[in-house]
Amino acid sequence: MDWLRQIPMGQYVDGAEGWPRRLDPRLKLAWSLVFLLTPVLAGPLWRLALVLGLLLITLISGLPVRLWWRSLLLLTLLSIAVGLLSLLLPAVDPPSPLNLRDPQELPGLGTDWPSWDLLRLGPVQLGPLTLGPLVVDRASALLGLRTSTLIFTVIHSVNLVLLTTMPEDLVWALTWCLMPLERLGLPMQRLGFQLLLALRFLPLVQEELQNLLRALASRAVSFRLLGFKASFGLVLSVGERLLANILLRAEQGADALVARGGRILSPARLRLPVESPARLLNGAAAMSLLIVLFLRSRYGAF
Repeated sequence: MDWLRQIPMGQYVDGAEGWPRRLDPRLKLAWSLVFLLTPVLAGPLWRLALVLGLLLITLISGLPVRLWWRSLLLLTLLSIAVGLLSLLLPAVDPPSPLNLRDPQELPGLGTDWPSWDLLRLGPVQLGPLTLGPLVVDRASALLGLRTSTLIFTVIHSVNLVLLTTMPEDLVWALTWCLMPLERLGLPMQRLGFQLLLALRFLPLVQEELQNLLRALASRAVSFRLLGFKASFGLVLSVGERLLANILLRAEQGADALVARGGRILSPARLRLPVESPARLLNGAAAMSLLIVLFLRSRYGAF
């Protein structure tokens, strides 16, 4: 039941292994934006290239395999399942069975229409029930590819950044990028401090959920014996308890902040002392970022 430690999704793990830990947090934030934004309006080859590049970065990152292999496996299975579902479902409205005009009236067009179907199965007759036909055309294939690759790149890229970056460093990088907005009167330091509190609060929510699931498992609750009505009531009571525990944790955090003076500190003051920067590594990461952006502008539509 200790899945919080077995699958550290979206949580910082302390350690010294792996070169992504030595990267500047601003560069890691820029790379995460590349994986989040460049798939928009991109072609299938670019999306596949992003997935392969992300897998290559994961394999050569030097991070312990136990940190990412379970989450990578679950994310791969989820992406494949969503991709297959998008592949099998119709991507466009079915054609009308009644033609508005006779095809013979249109010059140059007959009944031999070009087929865009990649795969057609069925229909299958099972007694009085007819299943199919199952048609996979180019639109559904592209939809399945887009959804599966987008889910993989978005979740795994953000997970790698959160695994190797402390919340203080991440909030500092985001505040540094948005600092020009402070001239417009926006309280960037206050917003950064609130974002840092939200990042620190997320593991507490996961811990409360895990404790409730562990409590259900220790009591050997059988939903089959309870029935639908009792099971639904149990789920509602667990959700109510989860909400009450989260609000209690939030109240305790607010009391602790008030007891310490309730001051809004700049995210830069909350960072730990930074070691000597890896200039060669950061320079290589910056050059690679520029090369990827150039390739996106030239070949992203393919």
